[in-house]
This record gives sequence, structure tokens and C-alpha cells, in this order.
Amino acid sequence: MKKLNSKKWISADELEKELMKDPEFVKEYNKLETEFQIAGQMIDARIKQKMTQEELAKKVKTGQAVISRLEGANAKPSISLLERVARALNIKFNITIQ
Repeated sequence: MKKLNSKKWISADELEKELMKDPEFVKEYNKLETEFQIAGQMIDARIKQKMTQEELAKKVKTGQAVISRLEGANAKPSISLLERVARALNIKFNITIQ
């Protein structure tokens, strides 16, 4: 009988550990660290409040696509946008910049 899938599945943590061995990957990863911090905090707060991206967008007075880009770490938000998001989620962002 032929094997249909001989690939080994690994966890996200294992994948990250493996990728972090590559200096070029680490360099690019570090460039996005601030965006990752923002995205993680936004997603955690939004999910804890059982809020959709669209609901958050309405509270922030922006579009759902903007929230999606922020949560996908695909944007460099202004301080005023982060303030509006923080107020809408009733959170404080904790960001470390190195």
C-alpha cells in the first residue's frame, strides 16, 4: 500500500524554533516584532470580549479590513489609531521596542 502523506506534522512552536536558527529569518522577524506584539494583544482582547473584527471596526470608526491588517501584522498603525483601538477594547497596549 502506498503512503498518501509521508510528511511529518510539527507544531507552530517547533516550526518557530527551527526557523529561528536562520539568521536572515531572525533579522526579518525582528523587524516585525512590534507589529506582532500589537496584533497578539488586539486578538486576545477581542476574542476575550467575544467581538468580531467588524464589531471592533465599528467601535473604532474604521473598516474591518483595517482591523484585519492590524491583526495580521500587515500594517504600521498610527498612535491615534492604536489609542482608538485601545479605548474600544478597554485595554492598554504593552509594547517593547528594541
